[in-house]
Amino acid sequence: MLFFNVMKNIVFILMLSVCVHHVHASESSYSVIEISSNLNEPWGMTFIDHKSLLITEKTGSLINVNSVTGDKFEIEHDLDFYYYGQGGLLDILYHDDYVYVSYSEDRGDGKSSTSIARGLYNDRKINFQNIFRAEPPIDSGYHFGSRIVIKDDYLYATVGERGKGMIAQDVTNHPGSIIRIHLNGSIPKDNPKFIDKPDWLPEVYQIGVRNPQGMSLSPFDNKIYISNHGARGGDFFGEVKKGENYGWKIIGWGGKNYVGTKIGDGSNWKLGFTKPLWTWVPSIAPSNILIYSGNKFPEWDGDVLVTSLKSKTLFRLDFEKGVIKNQYIIFEDLIGRIRDIEINNNGEIFLIDSDSSASLWQLKK
Repeated sequence: MLFFNVMKNIVFILMLSVCVHHVHASESSYSVIEISSNLNEPWGMTFIDHKSLLITEKTGSLINVNSVTGDKFEIEHDLDFYYYGQGGLLDILYHDDYVYVSYSEDRGDGKSSTSIARGLYNDRKINFQNIFRAEPPIDSGYHFGSRIVIKDDYLYATVGERGKGMIAQDVTNHPGSIIRIHLNGSIPKDNPKFIDKPDWLPEVYQIGVRNPQGMSLSPFDNKIYISNHGARGGDFFGEVKKGENYGWKIIGWGGKNYVGTKIGDGSNWKLGFTKPLWTWVPSIAPSNILIYSGNKFPEWDGDVLVTSLKSKTLFRLDFEKGVIKNQYIIFEDLIGRIRDIEINNNGEIFLIDSDSSASLWQLKK
């Protein structure tokens, strides 16, 4: 049974020009401090040094924010993005002077794809070049996935199934998969296609996901983990595994279709498919995740922090030796729908909500 450590006694305090939300829990006391405001549907963020933070706005802007003062400025770019439904500028990752961005690319005739581009960082304008484009382009505003992680010389990305269900089982398409490429867009020679999956597209690393909007590289076991949206329930946290299949839409991880019907035969899981490490029924609509390692919250080392859109909650999963022991609530309904979470070199935690008048927040205790 899930154990929820319910937060209580929420106190809102206004100090000078800074908004502070206090949460008093049985374990500890946390504060969520507003760092910068007036962000328009922010989606992803990444640090380029200990205080400069790049934030994408789904509506198309790329913003540099000082995480100490809250000052910000816009950086020009040349991405041909498609702002529609859940699409727009999405995740962002800074690595070795390059900026990597996932976005819904305008492919013409109302069609779009989950695409990834990179460009050398410049605080005036970044000129991007595509290194991946999901095929085929689809006329849909749903389920782009789009989280990106770098491990060694590899870039991993989640590609949502665009609301097309069983396309996630079609290995001749990218939607509904985890892809792995080199940082310049070239294809690793040990991807599944070249080992034991000759029918798979060369970029595809794992299949059978619905809409994974969270991805994190663990500094403890060097494995990559995702969070995935189910339908009506069936959200999950699980490991990225080479050549494996999470089963969407044969199975729904405990969830149902939005009209209340069964997904497949209603099974939570079947032999032959990758088994999630944790599931949520009913749905919490998880966005990004972070496996924490740092000095500010050392008691959380190795634990998974999960941002939730639907329940507007920051969850903590007690993660030990590949097993989720329990779930806790750090705070709920303080900053709205939580879109992303990021950590700097000092172990400080930052969050953004997804509103059209959103803010950058810092977690304190």
